[in-house]
Order: sequence, then structure tokens, then C-alpha cells
Amino acid sequence: MNQRPIGVFDSGVGGLTVVKELMRCMPHENIVYFGDTGRVPYGTRSRNTIQKYARQDIRFLLSHNVKMIIAACGTVSSTISDQVVEQLPIPFTGVVKPTAQKACALSLSGRIGVIGTTATVRSGAFGRAIRGVRSDAVVIGNACPLFVPLVENGFIQQDNPVTRMVAQQYLKPIQEEKVDTLILGCTHYPLLFNMINELLDYQVTLVDAGKATAEYACNYLTEHAMLNDSQQEGQRKFFVSDQPESFMSVAEMFLGIPAPEAVHVDLDLLE
Repeated sequence: MNQRPIGVFDSGVGGLTVVKELMRCMPHENIVYFGDTGRVPYGTRSRNTIQKYARQDIRFLLSHNVKMIIAACGTVSSTISDQVVEQLPIPFTGVVKPTAQKACALSLSGRIGVIGTTATVRSGAFGRAIRGVRSDAVVIGNACPLFVPLVENGFIQQDNPVTRMVAQQYLKPIQEEKVDTLILGCTHYPLLFNMINELLDYQVTLVDAGKATAEYACNYLTEHAMLNDSQQEGQRKFFVSDQPESFMSVAEMFLGIPAPEAVHVDLDLLE
């Protein structure tokens, strides 16, 4: 029995889509979540700044004796250095590798689209990961910087005119390139899944980065005999670097359950 928690971090609340899927596929696992809400968004920051924040977030999770760390953030997953990952004393995964693998398995034509933050798309990480699995793949990326603030402000209704107008603009290049599979490369985007699916006329297979990453983590922990075999429901602890009240109101929307209690972490302690 390995009762140590799984550590999950994100720049804000988007990583809760990974937590939701972890709770679904591994209900007995304990989870520690850190949302760096005081410094969100990461997607418009420089590569050096993102890497600095990621190291601090990881250090915080390690202080909670986690058994695995998940960077539930497309931006961090696309920019974190191999050196940082290799120095970790426990398993680590971002969202890029699991999502790319799933997209390659699902795509029939090899024409795969990627939408994400500006930093994620600019990094080309999804493209490299996809071509590492399928050398013949054609990858079309498009940055969608307005999706994160729209989601965090609750503009997620399928018929919301503002979000639909923005989404139509962002998805136009994807449609023109005739992709058959589209990676939702930011963990906020699953909340727009139905709207995106409709705007693409249900003709494109959507790959949810949160779900793919949770499934990857589940398989890894199972294969390495690291699962918590307790039959009790796992404990979930949430930490944020800004006001817990703001986090809790949005978290309910992401998790689909009553808002969890969150504990504030002083940013100075992360330095």
C-alpha cells in the first residue's frame, strides 16, 4: 500500500480537470493540488519565468511527500527542462506526452491539430512529441489566449455568444487544414469541449489533455505497484497562492462537486 498522495500543480485552476479525472479513475488516491493563482497566467510569460515558477511549484509539492508529480498545465509541460525532470526523486509527467500518444493512436490521417496557450504553441512541444510517435504526422497549431480568461470567468455555456465568436475565430485555421484529431492542449479547454465539438460539426476527434494525463498516471502507478490499495475514498488537499475564496468558486465548476476548502500559500515561501 502506497498511501502517499499524488501531487498536481497548475498555474491556476485548469489543472482541476486532471484532478477530476484522477478522482474518477483512482477514487482511493490521496491528492495534493497546488494552483499558483497569484501568478496566473503562465501562458504569456517568458520561458525562463515559467521554468522558475515550475521549480518552485514542484518544490512545494515535494514538501508534502508526494509519490508522483503531474504538471497539469500545458504551458509548463511544454517548457520545463529535461534537467529539472531528471533530478526529481519521484516520477513526473506533464500533459504533452500522454496527450500526444493518445492523439496519434486516434488519428487516421495523421493530420493533428493542437490548440493551447501562446507559450505552449510557440514551444512546439506537442509537435515534437507527436512526430516522435508518428514521423508522418502533420501538426497544425493555433494559440487561443482568450480561452483561459473566458473559462475562469464562467463563460463556458455552449451557447455563450462571446465565447462562440472567439472559438470560431480560433478554430477556423484548424478546419481549413482538415485535421481529423484535435488536441485540447490546455487543461482549461475541456470545459469548452461541447462547444468546440459542435463548431467542428462533430467531424474531428477531440483529445482531452486532462483525461489523457490522468489515464497515463493511473497506468504508471498500476504498473509500478504504487497504487493506494485502501478502500476508503482518497483525501484531497488544495493549496493556492491567492485568495482561496476565488479559487473555491471556480473549482466547483471544474470538479462538478461542492467547492473544496483551499489553503492559502504565501508566495514568499515559494521563492
